Amino acid sequence: MIRFLHTRIRVRDIERSIAFYKALGYVEGERKDSPQGNRLAFLELPGNEVFLELCHSPDYQASCPEDLMHTCLGVPDIVAYCAAVETAGIAIWPDGWRGIFSGGGRKMAFVTDPDGYEVEILER
Repeated sequence: MIRFLHTRIRVRDIERSIAFYKALGYVEGERKDSPQGNRLAFLELPGNEVFLELCHSPDYQASCPEDLMHTCLGVPDIVAYCAAVETAGIAIWPDGWRGIFSGGGRKMAFVTDPDGYEVEILER
């Protein structure tokens, strides 16, 4: 069976990106330098097999155009999760998400990482 293992994203500041993703619930795993001179950090969500690989290249200017791509997290209680993320200093959008969620229906929000990558949050 073929399995999806990881996604790599380029980042400008690996420490800042690690802190951001830790606030979302990721756990830092291995760090290493690649033979090409890249700094790599591997992050995972407990209970998941797929991981996120952060890559910092000193000579590469990372830039993510708006809406190029996003990752998505499924959470059991989106209100509690978003409140915790917001307490960690991360802006949730759309603005007024608490009011939007009180109306029922599909509950979805977004955050944007330090390099412009969007992370979708769905209640599942």
